[in-house]
Amino acid sequence: MKTAILIPCLNEEQTVARVIRDFRKELPDADIHVFDNASTDNTVQEAFAAGASVHRECRRGKGFVVQSMFRAVEADIYVMVDGDDTYPAPEVHELVRPIAEGKADMVVGSRFLAEASEFHALNLAGNKLFLGMVNVLFGARLTDMLSGYRAMSRRFVKGLPLVVPGFEIETELSIKAVERGFRIVEVPTRLRKRPEGSFSKLRRFHDGVRILRTILALVRDYRPLLVFGGAGAVLGALTAATALFNGSPLLVMGTLTAAIGSTLAGLIVNTVSRRLREVEVLSRLAAPDERLAEVENATSKAA
Repeated sequence: MKTAILIPCLNEEQTVARVIRDFRKELPDADIHVFDNASTDNTVQEAFAAGASVHRECRRGKGFVVQSMFRAVEADIYVMVDGDDTYPAPEVHELVRPIAEGKADMVVGSRFLAEASEFHALNLAGNKLFLGMVNVLFGARLTDMLSGYRAMSRRFVKGLPLVVPGFEIETELSIKAVERGFRIVEVPTRLRKRPEGSFSKLRRFHDGVRILRTILALVRDYRPLLVFGGAGAVLGALTAATALFNGSPLLVMGTLTAAIGSTLAGLIVNTVSRRLREVEVLSRLAAPDERLAEVENATSKAA
């Protein structure tokens, strides 16, 4: 099976060559692709010198880079890892194994399952907060939603529409994998500190707000009855309170109408969403895997 290592990079001249060499040592037959996000240092030169295939994505944002990687690279197994040398290359075998054995569509290197992962205090708090929200809102059992170390199947990479532009890309990957019924496996992966002189591109407040916004948008898209039904329940309670305290009949009728309308909207959108997911599943089952079709075609020619 053809394996591709995908390394998104922005100004990682100090570490990218080491990441490439480490993964070349662990998976010598894999293709290594560095996707540079308009770096202003020597990241591209270092990646070329280390023997990687280098691609450029000029639109700033990790989400844009991941979208480009998924479109451009053809493989059976994809490993995505940050170029900052914070994820150990030897652990790649545990990530790849469930994909190769057909037991998973995405394997996440969970930093919370490993001992001695080195988090910045604010990053740790943000990770825990967003993870708790997603597990509650989507009924998931994830232990690490924002890990940048993942292995994915071809079916997953080519069948998942991605739209977010920035660091919220891992949030979108995780939630859509849960909602679309892909098989997710988590394995322990230790997070190391960045090497001296290397700096994170994460803007904690700005990117935290974008991650939160992405979670809420996906709740609206995939859990419309929760959103609109919840709004209807709040308006219904407001209607009851208004009537109880001798509020204006006009105000009572207005809030009651809004409550009913919001609940009906949730029911309608939820029904449409369910039907669209059924159509997506049926189309996925009806369309043969491209690699399988290639193998069958080659076999028929040989016969």
